[in-house]
Amino acid sequence: MLELQTCFRSRVGGRDRNEDACGYWASDGCGCWVVSDGAGGHGGGDVASRLVVSTVLGAYAEDPVLAPEKVVALLQEANAAVVTRKADGGATRDMHATIVLLLLDRGSSLAVWGHVGDTRVYLFRSGQVLYQTRDHSIVQTMVDAGYASAEMIRSHPQRSLLTSAIGSSQAIELSVSAEALQVLPGDVFLLCTDGWWEHVEECEMERLLHASTGAEAWLSEMEGLIRQRAPSAGDNYTALCVTVSESEEDETTVILP
Repeated sequence: MLELQTCFRSRVGGRDRNEDACGYWASDGCGCWVVSDGAGGHGGGDVASRLVVSTVLGAYAEDPVLAPEKVVALLQEANAAVVTRKADGGATRDMHATIVLLLLDRGSSLAVWGHVGDTRVYLFRSGQVLYQTRDHSIVQTMVDAGYASAEMIRSHPQRSLLTSAIGSSQAIELSVSAEALQVLPGDVFLLCTDGWWEHVEECEMERLLHASTGAEAWLSEMEGLIRQRAPSAGDNYTALCVTVSESEEDETTVILP
């Protein structure tokens, strides 16, 4: 049976408050990891992201099934929770959020994931990026259509404009892994907001992972690059890392600050 170890960073950056949130729920059989980036102003963003995380973890703990359909249901449940809270009006009426979630089954060694917006999941195998999600953003759409280069995803003036986000009363665009992936010991998952990946290139993620002494050190090295490169009024940044090796019992629910 796999052993899954989790570490994270979540910082305010140059903002007044941290509107990112992350957390996980794990038992001796499976686990769910979530990262969300909220927006909406006047305190709405942090409400949205924390509501997204708590909704997903609560729903998964009640029915811990690993399947692409489960990911779809969790994303839709998170969206419904934010839409319902927005209806209360006040400071939360314009809030929305991104989300990425990862489900892992320790017994079958399988994983599925899904996302809405530009919060990403990366899977590293043998120190290299095996998979990364594609953003639901204006610039990603431009890149896909051949109107922009992939490098512009990190620098284009409209890079923060999303084509889909949690909190829409209309049908949301979501992306979910088509089938469960076999996970191997040594695999590393990185779930992170745009405030993180915007300042760390994938080749740098790989280089630092190869040179690091462990997941905590890897996150610290990447955070060092963010601190060097982010502007003084830079975004919040959050990353949650799940490393795969081999067995722990007990049931744990953690919502990270």
